Amino acid sequence: MKHLYVHIPFCHRICPYCSFHKHTPGGTDMTAFVDALLREAEKQPLRPQTIFFGGGTPTMLSDVHLERLLRGLQERVDMSEVVEFTMEANPRTVTASKAGIMREMKVTRVSLGIQAWDDETLKTLGRDHARADAEATWQVLKEAGFPSLNLDLMFSIPGQSVETWGKTLEHSISLQPDHISAYNLNYEEDTDFFRRLKAGEYREDEGRDAEFFNLAIDTLEGGGFEHYEISNYAKPGHRSVHNEAYWLGEDYLGIGPGAFSTVGGRRWNNVKDTPRYMAMTLAGEETAVDVEELTPDQRRTERFGLELRTARGLPLDLINPESRKMLETLREQGLLSHDESHVRLTRVGKPLVDPIAVALMG
Repeated sequence: MKHLYVHIPFCHRICPYCSFHKHTPGGTDMTAFVDALLREAEKQPLRPQTIFFGGGTPTMLSDVHLERLLRGLQERVDMSEVVEFTMEANPRTVTASKAGIMREMKVTRVSLGIQAWDDETLKTLGRDHARADAEATWQVLKEAGFPSLNLDLMFSIPGQSVETWGKTLEHSISLQPDHISAYNLNYEEDTDFFRRLKAGEYREDEGRDAEFFNLAIDTLEGGGFEHYEISNYAKPGHRSVHNEAYWLGEDYLGIGPGAFSTVGGRRWNNVKDTPRYMAMTLAGEETAVDVEELTPDQRRTERFGLELRTARGLPLDLINPESRKMLETLREQGLLSHDESHVRLTRVGKPLVDPIAVALMG
């Protein structure tokens, strides 16, 4: 298995826009939680090229539990081919000692969830950190000497102005990160933001989204970043290898409560109940649920939705003959271009990736 994802579901505070499996630690036995992750990791031989710790907040683990988990993983997993080891982090949960542990344990890349640089927007997002916390944490990570650092940002947040977004982008560039992810806020079901959208307190605006999106392209490309996926920008040599594997449809194994896996055309997720996941794993029971065999049509649909988002583009041979007329119509409208091998979205077409994918699927 070339790509390994490890899910840590704990958060100090539940952000009102997040739909991932997450919860506060409560009375969770963290030693038993680490034991469960390590037990799941040793169930099959692994020789990954990339490892990604996501959440939740992986850096919520204490120094002791984080070191034990990372050291235990090294003892159970063949790390000889790992080229990228990413850890997601929250500004309120990173200390110099924790950063030192991550570096010692061969973490090569940290993705820091800033989201915004102004306190008012952070308050709207329900974040548990302020700008000052993020500034201090960034310096800790820089001083620790990680080979690659990413900043996670978000736009089209209720109350956020274009001017504020521009300042967030400019300040992020000034910190000299190696990679920046800039995500358009989505209103996901089972979140407080979604309920407020349905109640009319918030609203979606495609024109506003496009304005924010285009400002990100102009500012970040002007700052020397390559726009290599709809929401991702990298300095040369700093693309996310793990995330590119997702976009290109490669197999990956997920461990931890709620983690998804896709292996050999089979997809499943672990139970989205942390105490139950721990009990089942430690008892040697199977935790996979919602198992499905992906059909060729499902895989093809996913390829349209993912590969069209990338700078490499969608292989031209995926487009059926009956959809070629639509392909040329979209090209004439300036929404995409193509050569003999791939279809790629233009600057104008990128904000419309989802409807363009649907139109080309035929």
